[in-house]
Amino acid sequence: MPDGVEDVEVWVPPLVTVPDVPGTLARMTSLRLVQTVTAGVEPYRPHMPEGAVLCNARGVHDAGTAEWAVGAMIAVLREFPGFVDAQRRGEWTYHHTGVLADSRVLIVGHGSIGSALERRLEGFEVEVVRVARRARDGVHAMDELPALLPEADVVVLLVPATPDTAGMVDSSFLARMKDGAVLVNAARGGIVDTDALLAELKTGRLRAALDVTAPEPLPEGHPLWSAPGVLITPHIAGSTPASERRTLRLIRAQLERYLAGEDLVNVITDAY
Repeated sequence: MPDGVEDVEVWVPPLVTVPDVPGTLARMTSLRLVQTVTAGVEPYRPHMPEGAVLCNARGVHDAGTAEWAVGAMIAVLREFPGFVDAQRRGEWTYHHTGVLADSRVLIVGHGSIGSALERRLEGFEVEVVRVARRARDGVHAMDELPALLPEADVVVLLVPATPDTAGMVDSSFLARMKDGAVLVNAARGGIVDTDALLAELKTGRLRAALDVTAPEPLPEGHPLWSAPGVLITPHIAGSTPASERRTLRLIRAQLERYLAGEDLVNVITDAY
């Protein structure tokens, strides 16, 4: 940390979380605002000093993450990873594949990114089912998930990392998914029980596309790397030029509000 950290009023943490968040926040004795560049705030929320406001980057990663989710589900359903492997071997492996059309896509965590994903799915001839923390018009509540999972062809995870969502995708959750369904995780790795998912992947009953894992980074030799039916990317869904542009616009506008004494946006008021 630079000299004078005790005078810092506004902190914009880097994309990759610093090693000692509690210690860093404790040194910023003049802190008034933490503006993250991520939608998730779990590294900071438990350690915020009294009198400081925490704001996230809601909206800036919507386009990139939603685009990744669409691409990932198509890649798994159309078996692109397998065809890439065949291309490298020089083999013409013609066969029928799955398809996104006529599928039922269950979005678990229908917030800002979920809405962006739904907009991008409009041309793919799918039925979208929405789930959020609380029921509202056209959106199911979380406690309805057990009844919704068996009918979904694709389950997309977009929930925040909170005590309530930690490990929510366990063996019971996965067992309720229909045979051949695809789990798409663009949220946080800890939401999914890795061992339970591995057990389903090894039988071939479920497939998955993961941009996040537990542990993360996924170490060399981890069984997820070689599990059948899984596509893994290294947490890059929101790492795009579009996200960078939108992050800069958000930070500039937020700092202008702070300096002018105006109401801030994206203020975190509870667990998330």
